[in-house]
Amino acid sequence: MALTQERLKELLTYSPETGLFHWKVRTSNRIRAGDVAGCHDTHYGYVLIGIDGVVYGAHQLAILYVTGAMPVEVDHENGNRRDNKFNNLRDCTHSQNQKNLKKPKHNTSGLKGVHFHKQSGLWRARIQANGRHHSLGLHSTKELAHAAYREGAIRHHGEFARFQ
Repeated sequence: MALTQERLKELLTYSPETGLFHWKVRTSNRIRAGDVAGCHDTHYGYVLIGIDGVVYGAHQLAILYVTGAMPVEVDHENGNRRDNKFNNLRDCTHSQNQKNLKKPKHNTSGLKGVHFHKQSGLWRARIQANGRHHSLGLHSTKELAHAAYREGAIRHHGEFARFQ
């Protein structure tokens, strides 16, 4: 049976300003009424809360708590997966959520969407949109390439654009 807003509110309180959930009732020997709910997933970085034998992301529960509808996917606008303040969360599609990923760890230029193009000796700006890579040109400096990436991100990703 799917979790409902009613069941969620029987068990937890949620503060949209802090993003924290607190237990209203004692649900086990470890959990007491008033305790902060959830634990941090060290692999993905989300806050997870177990309810009735099912583990949910606190970000999903926040949307359900406030709107009454369980979202399919939730975007953390500021990129911090532990920040579950309601004004930082937005219901989105998977495609939209992928648009504002952080700079990859293997990035060597230090700027998202920019890499050194060895063949030309210039900095190349690229962006992925609609399942395809789009070249945003070759530039003499990585800063100019990043400026081109920023323009491309706004054009292709709109409100979901992320520059770092």
